[in-house]
Amino acid sequence: MALQPVNRRSVPEDVFEQIVAEVLSGDMAPGEALPSERRLAEVLGVSRPAIREALKRLTAAGLVEVRQGDATTVRDFRRHAGLDLLPRLLLRGGEVDVAVVRSILETRLHNGPKVAELAARRGGARTADELAGTIDALAAEPDPVGKQRHALLFWDQVVDGADSIAFRLMYNTLRATYEPALTALAAMMADEVGRPDAYRAVAEAIRAGDANLARAAAHDLLEPATTVLLTALDALEDDR
Repeated sequence: MALQPVNRRSVPEDVFEQIVAEVLSGDMAPGEALPSERRLAEVLGVSRPAIREALKRLTAAGLVEVRQGDATTVRDFRRHAGLDLLPRLLLRGGEVDVAVVRSILETRLHNGPKVAELAARRGGARTADELAGTIDALAAEPDPVGKQRHALLFWDQVVDGADSIAFRLMYNTLRATYEPALTALAAMMADEVGRPDAYRAVAEAIRAGDANLARAAAHDLLEPATTVLLTALDALEDDR
């Protein structure tokens, strides 16, 4: 372990962050026992209540398991953690994890059409009316990053129309992961966000309540940029 004394101004947040980093890097392996509360407090230079609070957060995140009277052990985050861990997995050690980016793109292409289908079944004209204004703003926006923000709002409204809490929470996490990279992705996303007619096709299918057409239109909108990005990732991996 490479745990370091933390800044008292951010306890127990710093304790949580350090242990998360150790778990995600593999330095703390699944099944490994953490030091006792007392030992952690000594190593990190903080109080035991701060350690307990951090462990509660780690338990809630699915990263450790605390058993009364027994050692606290690391859990396999791939099996126990939730989507809220995704932004942390995307950037580790100052580098983007290509495998995580790929999984996000695959999820985007898979979920987008299904969400549009549900919006057509449940949202109808109400959702389409909201989308119309967003598409007009997207079409009029000259800035590539601004266009992406309008596109995110478009999908936010489609998710609302789908009326699915599971898809809503998934979208929230994917958006939080994606937004910091808007500028870096502007060139690759330019074609997609530069096709307002493709967005209108999705909105019109939703207005008509045609679930199959909405699903197909969403796939046609999302697939080209997804293919470009996946190809770029493959090239990046080949260069490493």
